[in-house]
Amino acid sequence: MPEPITRAQCEKIFEQVMDAARKWGVKDVEATIAGGSHALTRFANNTIHQNVAERTAYLSVRALIDGRTARATTNAMDAESIRAVVEQAIAITKLQEPDPDMQPLAEPDEVIETARAFQRTARAAPQDRAAAVAQAIAVIESANQTAAGIYSTGDSALALLNSRGVSTYHLETLATFSVTAMAQDSSGWAKASACDAGDLEPVKLASIAASKAVASSAPGVWDPGKYTVILEPAAVLDLIGQMFMDFSATALKDGRSFLTDRIGTALFGPNITIQDDVYHPLQAGAPFDGEGLPRRKLAMVDKGIVREVAYSRHAAALEGKQATGHGFPLPNELGEAPMNVVVAGGDSTIDEMIASTERGVLVTRLWYIREVDPYEKIMTGMTRDGTFRIENGQVTGGLRNFRFNQGLVELLKNVEALGPAVRASGEETMDAVVPAMKVRDFNFTEVTRF
Repeated sequence: MPEPITRAQCEKIFEQVMDAARKWGVKDVEATIAGGSHALTRFANNTIHQNVAERTAYLSVRALIDGRTARATTNAMDAESIRAVVEQAIAITKLQEPDPDMQPLAEPDEVIETARAFQRTARAAPQDRAAAVAQAIAVIESANQTAAGIYSTGDSALALLNSRGVSTYHLETLATFSVTAMAQDSSGWAKASACDAGDLEPVKLASIAASKAVASSAPGVWDPGKYTVILEPAAVLDLIGQMFMDFSATALKDGRSFLTDRIGTALFGPNITIQDDVYHPLQAGAPFDGEGLPRRKLAMVDKGIVREVAYSRHAAALEGKQATGHGFPLPNELGEAPMNVVVAGGDSTIDEMIASTERGVLVTRLWYIREVDPYEKIMTGMTRDGTFRIENGQVTGGLRNFRFNQGLVELLKNVEALGPAVRASGEETMDAVVPAMKVRDFNFTEVTRF
């Protein structure tokens, strides 16, 4: 694949942005420049059926004029297109109403760079992905099952520069492998992502998916009700990941956060500690926010007590606080949010959780998750691809899937055991570092038909 856009190239583009803005008498401009390659190998029915690759890039220019701001974006980087997008940003900005709370452009601040780019990920060829997929399919075929899934690799570069001197740049690679093993009346699933493709283990993931499909065959039926549930990390991620947009000063000010009037309270159990930490070794993403500020580590929940939320520069100025480096690109209505969530784990293995459970349910993952009650953060959704009954400390077979209605506040009060924190990848929210959890009184409301 072509090399990603470099820091020097981004700086050259920004010089052209500045030149174009000066011709219109505008001195305050900000540019976000991004580019990357993404390749995807898709398989189903035990064969590869699609291989696609794309190279994308964009330039987004924001102007600031007398308390007004707006942006324009282009995917063309030639001189004429750069000039045109600057003119568009300026023209749109002049049409806006002044905002008395508008902050000036950010000033330079030290951003500690992260090493998250790996050549074997960036240079992975279709043949490399195909070989890994073939090995994974062979594992599932050997169990008389059918495999489907994806293997993607790519690189991305992101730069943010402004006329006050901010100049940030981040280069990253990412690989993702997801596999579903389908049997006659059951299925299994596994997924992982990593900046270094060498950290993925497609054969191991395929073995996990195949074993889940075998173990959940001929599923039994349990009545709906409240059960002790062991949630594997992907299930934890996709469920509690629904609440982190609420850890936002703007969301609190707008009255749309479930943390309203709860900051400083013991909202969760004492074994729950949650941070936002872009520098955690299992995390990914740029160490700066949508205005180029360095991302500060947040102590969001400390032993069950809600402590800190994210602050953009705008939200911080309104409350006399310090910005935390979690702002989204301006202009926006959401403000800010933590993007590098790390939930502290414990030392219980899933096997130990199972052994300590007299009667319960083991859940591989959840899907189709939707919000029912925004204040108590009650979510509904269904189990999928590996739901198991636990009896007398052992997994005794598969279960038909359940629908659930479960409050996240209540869930995080009822956690009885935590596994080690791992990088988890699901389908309903962004990847994060979370543990497996054993939770009492998880509320299942229906049994599904499959």
